[in-house]
Amino acid sequence: MVAKRNPLKLNALQLKTLTLLQALAQEPSASWRDPESGDVIIGPLPQPHGNHFHIGSAVVMTRDATGLRNAGVWLALQRKGLAMGNFPHSIALTPQGQAYETRLADQILHRGDH
Repeated sequence: MVAKRNPLKLNALQLKTLTLLQALAQEPSASWRDPESGDVIIGPLPQPHGNHFHIGSAVVMTRDATGLRNAGVWLALQRKGLAMGNFPHSIALTPQGQAYETRLADQILHRGDH
């Protein structure tokens, strides 16, 4: 049986935010893993310069990242069991949040072609 796409019915802003949090969770300089819970704690969040910011080697446009500093988005991700937040300082991405398929990484994480 094929897994349902977006089974938790996240809206577009929530999906983009989760995609960025998943990318930040992969960056050792931006996150650390709690060995007991499996959560990845992310913080502080990257600061934009101009119209973009960086996550590792990827460039993210600030227009795609408005949810990173939106308390409502953090609460929605928390209600759905994907994250636990200490808004606006840090957020912990649960194992479910780390594994949730957003299918947006290629659209909002811009990488060089070299």
